[in-house]
Amino acid sequence: MAKNKTAYVCNECGQDFPRWQGQCSACQEWNTISELKISALKPARASVSGYAGSVGGGSKKLTEIEEFEAQKMLTGIGELDRVLCGGLTTGSVNIISGDPGAGKTTILSDLVSRMSQLMPSLYCTAEESLSQFKNRVNRLKLDCNEDNLYLMAETSVEAIIAELEEKKIKFAVIDSIQAVVTDLANGSPGSPSQVKSSAQALTQYCKQNNVTMFLVAHVNKNNETAGPQTLIHIVDCLTHIECNDGQIRTLRANKNRFGDVDTVGIFKMTERGMISVDNPSEIFLSGSTTESPGAAITCIRKGNRNLLLEIQCLTTETEAEFPQRVCVGLNMNRIKMLTGILRKHTKTKIFHDTYFNLVGGLKIDESETCIDLALVTALLSSLNDFVVPRTTCIMGELSLNGDVRPIDSGVPRVKEAIQHGFTEIYIPFRNYHKSMEGSGAKIIPVKTIHELLELIN
Repeated sequence: MAKNKTAYVCNECGQDFPRWQGQCSACQEWNTISELKISALKPARASVSGYAGSVGGGSKKLTEIEEFEAQKMLTGIGELDRVLCGGLTTGSVNIISGDPGAGKTTILSDLVSRMSQLMPSLYCTAEESLSQFKNRVNRLKLDCNEDNLYLMAETSVEAIIAELEEKKIKFAVIDSIQAVVTDLANGSPGSPSQVKSSAQALTQYCKQNNVTMFLVAHVNKNNETAGPQTLIHIVDCLTHIECNDGQIRTLRANKNRFGDVDTVGIFKMTERGMISVDNPSEIFLSGSTTESPGAAITCIRKGNRNLLLEIQCLTTETEAEFPQRVCVGLNMNRIKMLTGILRKHTKTKIFHDTYFNLVGGLKIDESETCIDLALVTALLSSLNDFVVPRTTCIMGELSLNGDVRPIDSGVPRVKEAIQHGFTEIYIPFRNYHKSMEGSGAKIIPVKTIHELLELIN
């Protein structure tokens, strides 16, 4: 009788080792290597095939290959259609990932309900009961075609494919890829071999039968898609939901074979589900008509979208030995750097408790440097008790020597600000372009931090 073999596989990257060790030498992660029993008798495979179906048949000339134009269909969820570059591609396999509670199941429940009005649709859940899904449909008041919407609680890939074939399903959601298993691989659910083989089997069926599918994927501690890296290569589109503070959710495509990956979708999580936000700038601006010190408005770029947001700063006399620095949605290292620039080049003394906040609960990456001038302006506005008019928009990067550096996509940002009624716009000198004039707004190019302070004061 053949003996079972033992392998040690990293749960993060899928690398295997001859023996257990504390750190994976491939991905450098600690305590991710687990023992896996491998049966000596491998299940027989019908044929060797690629991710999109069977391969072989020799080479062909370009003129001998039948041309197929990918068809897109609108889902009715505006921000999702935007991220997918014009809608859902027929016959594509897509992944949606995100933190627990980000809204993956919520948005897919809405999507499968909408698709059931057009075609037979299936929602297969391996993580919750069918009654829980029905309660969600009723709670969110989703409009679906009950004759076309099928629900299934199953973990076997073979059983799922059999159900897809029997019901002639054209749109399916698998929740989640880490919870299903296939007979073609060994290991427990969620192991690298099971995730890869399950995704490959489902993708092959979808490509051969023109079925559109969404796979829900878990994330690891680094907020990246869990499982082997091969999973990302198998699917056509990889989307990820980012949770910001509060109710705001951002959806971004990290991979898309049928479009670009620069578009970002903005959603708001409510009791009615994930609601598309067509004009995000309205959320990220406070809407207050009262002008007060410590507020400045800037324009950031998320993907290929320009968003206006308000930066607020509050300075108070410190009651402790050392002043506090508190920020919400901003990078603390960048704030420390900007305060150092102010001390060096403007001789500003900051012996106050300083609090920064972004209206709307958005989080700004450290790489987003166009908010430097707005941060400095909000800080000085609160410190010196002067008001920045709410019709003023300030954008630009500040270097360590006090110069104002140019930012990318300066013209689109200025047009976005003008569209929302801003009449005075401060921009880096090297971003100035003649096309910005003649729009009714005053464009003010700035070279150094000293020029900005003189103009604002």
